[in-house]
Amino acid sequence: MLGLAAKALLSGALIVAIAEIGKRLPALAALVASLPLVSVLGMILLWHARPDAENMAAHAGATFWFVLPSLPMFLLMPVLLRHGAGFWLSLLAGCALTVGLYLLMIHFGPRLGLKV
Repeated sequence: MLGLAAKALLSGALIVAIAEIGKRLPALAALVASLPLVSVLGMILLWHARPDAENMAAHAGATFWFVLPSLPMFLLMPVLLRHGAGFWLSLLAGCALTVGLYLLMIHFGPRLGLKV
């Protein structure tokens, strides 16, 4: 239970750090947010719990394929915001686009070797 709490605190600290950096330096906060820190931390914790090379390879490969559908959100949101859409609408539209693209990835992913 203590390990779970430590993982949650570390994850929360990353989010807070990004938000605080973003108040002064939005581009730097975006850089920190774009780093695969959560993925790397997740892989370390997964390896610690289950040191299996094939399982880790499958996890890393699937992470690559599931990052791709999330990227268009970061193109749609600035376009909407710059054209007068509110933040919440832009965020909702970006999230809806991401969910739709995730569903497509789940449907077509097996053709790319992704085990869903």
